[in-house]
Amino acid sequence: MAGIVLLIIVSFLLVLPSSTAIGQTCGHAGNYTANSTYQSNLASVVATLKRNTSSLPLLFATATATAGAGPNAVYGLALCRGDITTNLTGCGTCIDGCFRYAQKMCPNDKAASIYDDNCLLGFSNNKDILAQPNNITQDMGTFFQFWNQQVIAGNATVVTAAVHGMLNQTAQLASTNTPRLYATTVMDASSNAMPTTLYSMAQCTPDLSAADCQACLRQVIGLVNATLSVRLGGRVLLLRCNIRYENNMFYDGTPLKRITAASPSPPAAPPTTPTTNSRRPRIEAWAIPLFVVPPLLLVALCFIFYCRRQRRRNRKGNMRLRQKLTYNLQGQDKLDWEMEAELSEFSVFDFHQILEATDNFSDENKLGEGGFGPVYKGQFPEGIEIAIKRLASHSGQGIVEFKNEVELIAKLQHTNLVRLLGCCSQEEEKILVYEYLPNKSLDFFIFDENRKSLLDWSKRLVIIEGIAEGLLYLHKHSRLRVIHRDLKPSNILLDSEMNPKISDFGLAKIFSSNNPDGNATRRVVGTYGYMAPEYASEGLFSIKSDVFSFGVIILEILSGKRNSGSNDCGDFINILGYAWQLYDEGRWNELVDASLEPLHHSAEIMRCMNIGLLCVQEIAADRPTMLDVVAMLTNKTKILAEPKHPAYFNVRVGNEEASTNATESCSINEMTISATTGR
Repeated sequence: MAGIVLLIIVSFLLVLPSSTAIGQTCGHAGNYTANSTYQSNLASVVATLKRNTSSLPLLFATATATAGAGPNAVYGLALCRGDITTNLTGCGTCIDGCFRYAQKMCPNDKAASIYDDNCLLGFSNNKDILAQPNNITQDMGTFFQFWNQQVIAGNATVVTAAVHGMLNQTAQLASTNTPRLYATTVMDASSNAMPTTLYSMAQCTPDLSAADCQACLRQVIGLVNATLSVRLGGRVLLLRCNIRYENNMFYDGTPLKRITAASPSPPAAPPTTPTTNSRRPRIEAWAIPLFVVPPLLLVALCFIFYCRRQRRRNRKGNMRLRQKLTYNLQGQDKLDWEMEAELSEFSVFDFHQILEATDNFSDENKLGEGGFGPVYKGQFPEGIEIAIKRLASHSGQGIVEFKNEVELIAKLQHTNLVRLLGCCSQEEEKILVYEYLPNKSLDFFIFDENRKSLLDWSKRLVIIEGIAEGLLYLHKHSRLRVIHRDLKPSNILLDSEMNPKISDFGLAKIFSSNNPDGNATRRVVGTYGYMAPEYASEGLFSIKSDVFSFGVIILEILSGKRNSGSNDCGDFINILGYAWQLYDEGRWNELVDASLEPLHHSAEIMRCMNIGLLCVQEIAADRPTMLDVVAMLTNKTKILAEPKHPAYFNVRVGNEEASTNATESCSINEMTISATTGR
């Protein structure tokens, strides 16, 4: 018996996954060089954090550290999860693992935030990383979220209320559980309210006050909207506070509080009264293991077999993925590419699964037609709704798009980016599977006379701010620095609460953090009407190219008119020059969509118009970065600069002196193009 138990324990340990970080946000402070003073100071900070978390009292398994001065100064913070602080050696080991993960995923970055199941680590050359955040936007550089793609069965409204109630109670317990600022709860399943039991956790760094902890957690919970709160688990993490909930008990120890979702309890079974003649058989204590141990061993063996089988299946699936996603193209588009097998929450679907989900690509499920193929709505048997992009087999550009979207979006996670769930590649079929967003795209609303009234000013402002946050993440806060290159209203999808999500990364480019301001290409791709002039005419693209496109979208959101193809632009061929003229003459309200009632929101609307015009200035260097744009949108007291004239300002109706490139760039608004431009 002892040998069998030992075998089971050893086998169980063999199938346990190794401890790896669940995610990271690489910094935007530049890179350090190998064997430099900064690298030495960084190693010193991490060593101090490991030592301090392993030597402090059990209640304070958190530490901060600094090393060096001036440009070589390094600041660090580490926090271990409240339930593992009884094992401080494990805490230090976890922090060391996070640091090694940072070196792998954010090589030579001066700043990074790494999140593991059991601990977190953040370091930077900016001492603000140790400051207590006043709001989420100040800490977005360390923001990370991760969600289970399965949803909780049952009434969505009831589930949302129950999950939010559980998270709020957990946050309240954590903020009052001084000095640890850590709490765990469990919400039992009930027949009417919640069909599954949920376990939750909330934690703040112990140096925060109870009020600051509560404020931080409240803001984090505020990010859990109705779409996310029905997921079967998820987590939102900052360096200073974090929340998590799952349908399995992921923490050690007894929950601090047991929460019951509001629902009628079933009546208790009446007690059974034994008759006088009944006799209860007596079971000796030594015989209990004979009845209990064999079933437990059987369950353990079945679990081991299942884990090993799943591991083999995943390994084979990843091998098939590498084989299927390798293409040999001709000429300049030659592409030999292997998909990474480590992408979390990313699935490879069989083609028959896609056929079943879309009812064989029925016309009833067709959502639209894009430049690279049709998009369909689908639904998996477990009830998850999806959007499926079926790339056209004849499109050589579609293959490049397929590679880009899988390689890029699967590694990017932000609330304002559409989430890629998986892909399918079988012979000529190349399919991308996204989360389904019920409200289609932004252009579906703002350019339709009947639907535009559904977007009042508050909704439009949320959309503008959400797009800005998504672009800021792409340009500055993500692991990969990304230029979208095809930002337009049809690529801004809207969820059930009209929150925006940037989509369609087929034309996106990764750029080096060392040289984010100048890249050249002979192939100009994108959509006329949203293209920056230096890109359309010379093939020069940068983060300022996306800023220009964003500015065009702002003006379209404000006016409810397309940038080009409109007869309401005065002497100008597009809306940019017309908007600048109206703004300059103090007649800005003539541009604004009448349904917005500009008199009631005149200050905010005029401010957004100013920001939009700053973004579409002709000279790229004059345009703000997205970090500047987000600051201008969030800080209403910030004084804005006066915009210079926009791009294509001199292109007027009937102006025969306008260049061919410029005229074409403003006349076609919804056609994605690929043109070769000589340098």
